[in-house]
Amino acid sequence: MVTAITEGIKISVVTIYQEEYSNPDKEHYMFAYQITIENLTDYTIQLMRRQWFIFDSNGSRREVEGEGVVGLQPVINPGDTYSYVSGCNLSSDIGTMSGNYQMYRSADDSSFLVDIPEFELIVPYRLN
Repeated sequence: MVTAITEGIKISVVTIYQEEYSNPDKEHYMFAYQITIENLTDYTIQLMRRQWFIFDSNGSRREVEGEGVVGLQPVINPGDTYSYVSGCNLSSDIGTMSGNYQMYRSADDSSFLVDIPEFELIVPYRLN
C-alpha cells in the first residue's frame, strides 16, 4: 500500500495484477487498483476531476484526465472515506501511475489539488 496526505486529504492505493484479464504473449497486462480517499479535515469536499500519469517500462507514457472517478463526483464529509476500484492496462509487465484529484471545498468556495502518490504496477513473478 502507498499513502500520501495533501491538505488533510489522505490517499491510499493498493494494486492487484489481473492475471485472468492479461495476455503476456500479446503484451497485454491488466492491473486493478483500489483508491481510498479519507477526509481528515473539518470541511466537506467533493472530488471534481482526476488526472493520471501512466508510465510503462517499454517507454510509453499516457496522460488521462476527466471528471470524477468511475463516473461519480463523490462528496466526502469530514472524517469519512470513499473507496473505488478501477483498472489500467500496460503493454509491459512493469509500470507506474501517479496523478492528482481536483477537489472542491464549499465552505470557502475553493478548489485545490490532492496528490495521488506514485504506485507501481508489477506482475508478481517480476518481484522474485
